[in-house]
Amino acid sequence: MHENNIEKIAVRTAIVTIIMNTLLTAFKFLAGFLGHSLAMISDAIHSASDVLSTVIVIIGIKISAKAADKDHEFGHERYECVAAILLAVLLFITGAGIGYSGVTNIINGSYKTAELPDYLAMSAAIASIVIKEAMFWYTWAAAKKTNSGALKADAWHHRSDALSSVGSLIGIVGAMCGVPVLDSIAAIVICLLILKAAISIFIDAINKMTDKACDVKTETAIRDFIASCEGVKNVDSLMTRLFGNRIYVVTEIACDENLLLSAAHEIAEAVHDGVEENFPLVKHVTVHVNPYAEGSEIESGGEQSEEEKEEKETDINNA
Repeated sequence: MHENNIEKIAVRTAIVTIIMNTLLTAFKFLAGFLGHSLAMISDAIHSASDVLSTVIVIIGIKISAKAADKDHEFGHERYECVAAILLAVLLFITGAGIGYSGVTNIINGSYKTAELPDYLAMSAAIASIVIKEAMFWYTWAAAKKTNSGALKADAWHHRSDALSSVGSLIGIVGAMCGVPVLDSIAAIVICLLILKAAISIFIDAINKMTDKACDVKTETAIRDFIASCEGVKNVDSLMTRLFGNRIYVVTEIACDENLLLSAAHEIAEAVHDGVEENFPLVKHVTVHVNPYAEGSEIESGGEQSEEEKEEKETDINNA
């Protein structure tokens, strides 16, 4: 997918969620005050934080989509990782706050004196669950399509809000049925789910900023494709690294040692162009050509000499 299309999809998704969250936040505040529900007012504050998180997403996506320049010759994709990390931190704080409130309410026994909510608050909680879950799947679909870590983080923020509304609904119904402590218990469970999502988002973003290799399935598919290219006798080595939401590939191929330099160059170009065309997430491919002779294959994962390892490390540093 073209980078401009990726940016358009991501920004359009973010703008839609900002509008929905703003309307939902206003509705929750109104229902919380008129329906006498502190849980719903807290839920409204959580929805308001979603608006801020989505603004962070738009900023991150806009910056990451900028073309390479003199100071960032490899592009700006990692700024999206920065946005995802900020969202993960915000999500962690939100989850911790919900859990802290639940524990505090149980210890202090404040749930016993809370004003009983009514059906307006309950209706708002149900509407919030449905809307926020729909927003999760809408944003998640866009995140999968664009491979955007920031959008994935924002999608989980919507899911956390839906879970928060589940807690509000349980608390509201529990209070109406004479068991108000259920609100605090549900908050603690929701806290753990939100913290798990925040940690997962944080780890994924860190991996993309520290040159982690892409998954085995993708790497195997790239290796098999290169091996199938005309003129390639062997794939001597293949290394990948994540760069934001894109992949960089460094490979060494073996070609007939009697080929002219121009012919070997054409094979390398065909490998380079073919990988980028067939694997949309690959941003750039570095191809090094080795002379091929019978018995010169380097088995994948086999033992390599120190000299070969040093050559590969040099290639990575120059990539």
